[in-house]
Amino acid sequence: MIRLKWSALKQNHWYEYAVRFALGGAATMATGAIAKAYGPVTGGLFLAFPAIFAASATLVESHEKRRKRDKGLQGRMRGRQAAALDAAGATLGSIALAGFGAIIWWLAPALVWWSLLLALVGWSAIAFCLWWLWFRQRGRARLRANF
Repeated sequence: MIRLKWSALKQNHWYEYAVRFALGGAATMATGAIAKAYGPVTGGLFLAFPAIFAASATLVESHEKRRKRDKGLQGRMRGRQAAALDAAGATLGSIALAGFGAIIWWLAPALVWWSLLLALVGWSAIAFCLWWLWFRQRGRARLRANF
């Protein structure tokens, strides 16, 4: 289930925030360099890449391993599974963000301000539908595994 876990904020160390900031900045700079070299249309394609994904996937894995280790268990597999779930969420979010960009590209010339609102609604609908389909497919896979 989706829920907020405020205690997770206490699990991070200062250097983990520094890694996220540095990798996010590097991804943003790379996108800017691509846009400068090949034009804004090509650079815009790379904006759909979640800037901090590279750092967050490794941090999610290390946090899960640490939590299992604190309980006396080896958490290597659980860490990988948690990072895989994070990657799946980032993929779904990136697809929805590409839909947002497509709506803006299509509507902005005619409906400047309304295009933002419509793109936000479109992004929300795409993200929800993708999440629902993914959640439903996972449930079916679990049912098949039990038989």
